[in-house]
Amino acid sequence: MKRLIDKLQASLSEVYDGLELTAIIRSICCELLGISTLTYYLKEEVTLTSEQEAKLKQITMRLQQGEPLQYIEGKASFCSMEFAVNSSVLIPRPETAELVDWIVHNHSTQEPHILDLGTGSGCIAVTLSKQLPKASIEACDISNEALIVAKENAQRNGASVSFFAHDMLDFSAPLPHSYDILVSNPPYIRQSEAIDMSPQVTEWEPHTALFVPDNDALCFYRAIAELGQTNALRLGGHIYVEINQALGRETAALFEAYGYEDIELRKDIYGNDRMIKGVKRKNGER
Repeated sequence: MKRLIDKLQASLSEVYDGLELTAIIRSICCELLGISTLTYYLKEEVTLTSEQEAKLKQITMRLQQGEPLQYIEGKASFCSMEFAVNSSVLIPRPETAELVDWIVHNHSTQEPHILDLGTGSGCIAVTLSKQLPKASIEACDISNEALIVAKENAQRNGASVSFFAHDMLDFSAPLPHSYDILVSNPPYIRQSEAIDMSPQVTEWEPHTALFVPDNDALCFYRAIAELGQTNALRLGGHIYVEINQALGRETAALFEAYGYEDIELRKDIYGNDRMIKGVKRKNGER
């Protein structure tokens, strides 16, 4: 076992280091190669089969090229559940779980009708369905490939979610219902910010779900704010969005300009501006 671990460390140390490398090596051995956890931690001697050797070679090559381990495994953890992922969807992140927790905390005693705009892997919609069993959950995405993954995740986790194709920037496309809550983790990273990001993200995760033009960085939030002023969001309804940490005040100001009340800008566990809540005025006036 020690020789295998040393081999992996030597092969992957130029791409990963520290605790991340340790976690990746453990996943390769125990999850992908099927070595028992006990054998791994006791560092017992192992002899790989020819099939395992071939698989290890392929995994190592993909990791050396920067492909995220979650795409190689085909799964990612989110809110204590397992979600299928591939290059059609973003890998769920802890910050998004905080957005879900916020909604659950505020609406746990209600029976809201919720729409997840730009659902991707479906992690928000599926988790809300599990944690708010009285809620009615719908989710949409512009990508048919993403919707396939999201539907698989709903089935995998026993969640009741209705999915449909929709482009949130297409204002001519009507939504099927009115909702009590609109939630979204839309694209919000400016193109100029890509230079500071990890290649594991910029070279592998879907750019349509990540990036927005520098000259119109809030385009999706403007679309959500405008959508909320139609019959898509009921009077007194809530909007919850994940945001670019560098544009917290600007995003909050946008929702205020559209007449939303009780606007709250909240930080994530890392101390970054990460999510916003707004409430549609009950009298419907802007």
